[in-house]
Amino acid sequence: MTQMDNVDALFKPAAAKPDEREKIAGKSLTAFQDSWRRLRQNKAAIVSLVILVIMLLLAIVGPWIGHHDYYSTDYNAVYQKPNADHWFGTDKFGRDQWARVWQGTRVSLLIAVLAAALDLVIGVAYGAISALFGGRVDNVMQRIVEILTGIPSLIIIILLMMVMKPGIVTIMVAMSITGWVNMARLVRAHIMKLKSQEFVLAARTLGTSTGRIITKHLIPNTIGIIVINTMFTIPSAIFTEAFLSFIGLGLQSPMSSLGVLINDGFASLNTQAYLLLYPSIVIVLIMVTFNILGDGLRDALDPRMRK
Repeated sequence: MTQMDNVDALFKPAAAKPDEREKIAGKSLTAFQDSWRRLRQNKAAIVSLVILVIMLLLAIVGPWIGHHDYYSTDYNAVYQKPNADHWFGTDKFGRDQWARVWQGTRVSLLIAVLAAALDLVIGVAYGAISALFGGRVDNVMQRIVEILTGIPSLIIIILLMMVMKPGIVTIMVAMSITGWVNMARLVRAHIMKLKSQEFVLAARTLGTSTGRIITKHLIPNTIGIIVINTMFTIPSAIFTEAFLSFIGLGLQSPMSSLGVLINDGFASLNTQAYLLLYPSIVIVLIMVTFNILGDGLRDALDPRMRK
């Protein structure tokens, strides 16, 4: 018996049905399912997501859970410390702080989400058009971006807030004037790498219009960057709104936002520290959880992070 015969005797054909030879053993996952699976493995991101959901629910129903509304005054209950009737205490007008904190959270989140949505729409469209057309169009559009980047955004926001009447719409528009620039630059850089790839060249060869290439091919492949940048834009917008309200250029009392509440609490810090404590805890939780969740989404959506 030759050596080859000895080798052949060690191997036995596997018994398998013809229709099972090419069957995939593992369950196939979509890109969303795979990203969600990896996000669930990040415990800090999941905890942050749970906290954000709880705070969002409290912002929606919190003002109506307690015994009082957020706008009624009661001069017989001025500066009451937290108690069974007023869970977060009362302010100088006897208004219930529990209701005002969650109403302020609702307003701040609304401003931040709307501003982030405007940044997303303008920035994605601007960056995609600039990258795809290239040449002179790209040069002109990028010079505009550089001019806006060279001007401190806070100065533009403050000047606009001084000209326009303070309000939710004014703050949202003011933050959106330059807020979209970072999104546009990120989208442009990513699409510049994508537009020379084979699937884009194939779409051009088949006569696909520029608009369809942007909406059907390029933007879906940049969705990870868009989502991650939006997650970091929201806490930044919340901080900007709080800062403007704190220095008196944003919303004004009796309207309620986290910035207004922190400003009112700071004025009576020495005697009624609880007025500053609760809105400060809320804004810190929102900003920290958004940033942790953004880091988790970046790891989950980035294909290079896959093991």
